[in-house]
Amino acid sequence: MSFDLLVKNANLPDGRTGIDIACLDGRIVAVETGITADAAEVIDATAKLVSPPFVDSHFHMDATLSLGLPRMNQSGTLLEGIALWGELKGILTVDAVIERALKYCDLAVSQGLLAIRTHVDVCDDKLTGVQGLLEVREKVKDYIDLQLVAFPQDGLYRSPSAETNLLKALDMGVDIVGGIPHFERTMDDGAKSVRRLCEIAAERGLMVDMHCDETDDPMSRHIETLAYETQRLGLQGRVAGSHLTSMHSMDNYYVSKLLPLIAEAEVHAIANPLINITLQGRHDTYPKRRGQTRVPEMRSYGINVAFGHDCVMDPWYSMGSGDMLEVASMGLHVAQMTSREEIRYCYDCVTTHPAKAMGLEGYGLEKGCKADFVLLQARDTIEAIRLKAARLAVIKSGKVIATSEPRQTRLAIEGRPGLVNPADYAPKEH
Repeated sequence: MSFDLLVKNANLPDGRTGIDIACLDGRIVAVETGITADAAEVIDATAKLVSPPFVDSHFHMDATLSLGLPRMNQSGTLLEGIALWGELKGILTVDAVIERALKYCDLAVSQGLLAIRTHVDVCDDKLTGVQGLLEVREKVKDYIDLQLVAFPQDGLYRSPSAETNLLKALDMGVDIVGGIPHFERTMDDGAKSVRRLCEIAAERGLMVDMHCDETDDPMSRHIETLAYETQRLGLQGRVAGSHLTSMHSMDNYYVSKLLPLIAEAEVHAIANPLINITLQGRHDTYPKRRGQTRVPEMRSYGINVAFGHDCVMDPWYSMGSGDMLEVASMGLHVAQMTSREEIRYCYDCVTTHPAKAMGLEGYGLEKGCKADFVLLQARDTIEAIRLKAARLAVIKSGKVIATSEPRQTRLAIEGRPGLVNPADYAPKEH
């Protein structure tokens, strides 16, 4: 038998080493040692990690790469970012959305990021972002799994035409129902928006992904309502609460009640470490709150936690490079998850966990999965995060679609070794 692609002697995220991966017709057909059959292309992965592709379950592609338009966010706050985006929406064009989004997709592929869930603002009667990203989804479908969330950025009830526009966006082909209950005028309106949006999803058989409690206010408790509506409407496993940053300010007793409710409803939790640590705590002096939701505690309750990038060079975040290893690194630092097991868990938060939240079909490195994976210049997942490892090869449907050169530095110091490779500085467990 002849394969399209054969990867030899790979290290896998689960700790297996010396594994061969054979691909045929866009699928993985064998994962075992000592495969000797011919292949059109062979990759030597000796002492290197082969990982399923990175997944970003929370992003805003309609705004990406728009930094400085129409001006910079001087305060660095969430609310000024929303106000800036409101100004930009008035001059936004479909072509501009498409151009910037496609440019970001190129960057994503170079980073081994092959699945993205992006929220798209529907509080624009022209639905400019929706039009643009529907076209982008079609253009990139062969190399990026792109999910679109109908996101009423200005509030379902706060914005007069938000519900009409959201329903229209869903009719146009947007995949998922979004929301932002903490941005409504009152807590009551926020709770009502959660109820209505979940009912829309249930009626249409869709998933829900809601910006929820992205605030330092410990009384913002819409995740409780989201968990309740998920149970009431039978949406278990189809709902995600994104951000959940108010939880870092809540008292421990209330959280001890809340976490079992989230777990029981099978609601996915999506933290966004880079943006959460940047936007939250802006009104604090010292000590300053960290801003990330309670990831270790959620893990202990068996809640599926994913990390998202959220923003790259837009009104809310002036940094970013589409690197989900940077996201994982920030997540483990903020959560103080520094044991070996916890670091491996944070790697899962940018691979298998978001894939589960997004319901990706055929994701993984087992026989029968899609032949989508990344060859990294690292021996294991811990080293991959530590080094922000180079993506030596990105494979989609069994074909190499991006490559990078290995990272190394040549020293010009007399008496010292000529080449320095960060991967050589590994602990004894390797």
